[in-house]
Amino acid sequence: MNKSELSTHSVKPSRQSKTLFAAIWRKRYIYLLLLPGLAYFAIFKYIPIYGVQLAFKKYAVNLGITGSPWIGFSNFNLLFIDGDFWIAVRNTLIIAYMQILICFPIPIVLAVLLNEIRQRKFKRTVQTIYTFPHFLSWVIVSGMVLNMLSTNGAINNLLAVLNFDRVQFLTDKRIFRWLLVFLQAWKESGWNCIMYLAAITSIDPTLYEAATIDGANRWHRMRYITWPGISMIVVVTLIMRMGSIMDAGFEQIINIYNPAVYEVSDIIDTYVFRITFQRPANFGLSAAVGLFKGITNCVLLLTTNWICVRLSGTGIL
Repeated sequence: MNKSELSTHSVKPSRQSKTLFAAIWRKRYIYLLLLPGLAYFAIFKYIPIYGVQLAFKKYAVNLGITGSPWIGFSNFNLLFIDGDFWIAVRNTLIIAYMQILICFPIPIVLAVLLNEIRQRKFKRTVQTIYTFPHFLSWVIVSGMVLNMLSTNGAINNLLAVLNFDRVQFLTDKRIFRWLLVFLQAWKESGWNCIMYLAAITSIDPTLYEAATIDGANRWHRMRYITWPGISMIVVVTLIMRMGSIMDAGFEQIINIYNPAVYEVSDIIDTYVFRITFQRPANFGLSAAVGLFKGITNCVLLLTTNWICVRLSGTGIL
């Protein structure tokens, strides 16, 4: 390589870096908007990865994470022989799949139906009513549920006045899971339908006009125009939901459940809460549960993505 080539290679990266820096500087305010999101993921998602090694250690406070002795897979052995852990895994999967089968389609249907409303004021009013429950914390919602559905709650008092038997909504194992799914649908469906509405608004209106001229009714327009227009976002949302299937709603369940329904409602997150704060602390065991959750979610995410790519050609990877 001669001197001219060396000088060219040395100058080119410098020019590229200057050009990149100049482009970033021109759009510096846009990058500043990214900082809160990046900080969130860095603080709560990436930095905690350092603590994963606790799953393979016997943690001692005086020694810290780094100084605690390695014990291999002992924490996982303790975990896998614990019957309560497998009950929690079973309940997590059952509740999560119930939420997917029932709660996942509701925002899609709701968005399609809202899109068919022609009176703009009425449409906005209905959308506001549907969205409002999302902004209520589960603490408030659980208080409402306890006041309404407990043995001496408003609904059971009404049933008693009408000479009907009281229903044990909060302690009946046959009812409790359905109650969780209903509350999840009521609280989040209106909020989740917003992104589907946004996807619908991106569809070219001339497609609807042309279909109407050709004699297509509302059902045909929804089936052949609206659905193909939002199918990609539906697939991506489904993949992401499957990637968090081991999160079945800690905030919801911890505020509502009770020992009478532990057998059908104790999920992995509530199990971790109990073994960490209601028993002698074993942070290594808790970290092992968290690592198990993460690996399971990753496998389900990749599997769902592979299936969706094979069936529809749409995926996130």
